[in-house]
Amino acid sequence: MTSLTQRSSGLVQRRTEASRNAAAAAKEREAGGGPEDEGRRDEPGDHDKGDSKETRLTLMEEVLLLGLKDREGYTSFWNDCISSGLRGCMLIELALRGRLQLEACGMRRKSLLTRKVICKSDAPTGDVLLDEALKHIKETQPPETVQNWIELLSGFELQEEKIQRMPPWKYLGLEIGETWNPLKLHYQLRNVRERLAKNLVEKGVLTTEKQNFLLFDMTTHPLTNNNIKQRLIKKVQEAVLDKWVNDPHRMEKRLLALVYLAHASDVLENAFAPLLDEQYDLATKRVRQLLDLDPEVECMKANMNEVLWAVVAAFTK
Repeated sequence: MTSLTQRSSGLVQRRTEASRNAAAAAKEREAGGGPEDEGRRDEPGDHDKGDSKETRLTLMEEVLLLGLKDREGYTSFWNDCISSGLRGCMLIELALRGRLQLEACGMRRKSLLTRKVICKSDAPTGDVLLDEALKHIKETQPPETVQNWIELLSGFELQEEKIQRMPPWKYLGLEIGETWNPLKLHYQLRNVRERLAKNLVEKGVLTTEKQNFLLFDMTTHPLTNNNIKQRLIKKVQEAVLDKWVNDPHRMEKRLLALVYLAHASDVLENAFAPLLDEQYDLATKRVRQLLDLDPEVECMKANMNEVLWAVVAAFTK
């Protein structure tokens, strides 16, 4: 029902019932919001404030999305870094959600890479991969270090796209001379990339197709929502360009972790590829500044996440 409201100036303003409801809702939000808003703010992973709930991505999903080829729907055949990088993402994601921490450093301060990972809370995260990793960490005694967990959770990951393109010890994830303990294979998180890609399909970011590669058919996941990937790329670019703060402690922890882990996974270049030459040089220079930081020093500063810096140390030392 349309009503007319007279203003003192004599003008007539037409207002509908819907506009009144919208105004009342806006006023309520300004006053602090209701319980529903508070619950939404408390949700783990509520880090993309402009996105809907369905398009909030975990660190693992963001790194994988940066590495996926848009049309082909798979990561580079020759990227051997992304598997371990994704496991590092899991540890940081669990730490940011309050599930993991490092053991106390004690009187004689231990280095980040020698301190064990402790389960702080075993409350489910709602993410199957994260919960699987958390279960392993909780049940393992004695505890392991960050570096050991990255290796244990990686195991050897059989990647379909690498079969017949390199020697078998390479596509099985094994290097000649590498120590391999079959008794610890149960720690391996299997089909991580495929499971993450399916998560992105469910969130409307990717789709699923089958492609023929002469010797076999392979499931691929081409990009279907380019807006989300472009927002992700823009976020990474701005972190080291327009919104560069020259201090990791002033950067949002999740964004800082994304820059480090994208570099460790060898996918950061994909975010910088569209930049102009001058912007590219500046962005890579600032990433190098971050890589040159000493994690042992940075983790001692206020309001820092020790697991985050331990993962950084594992990839940079």
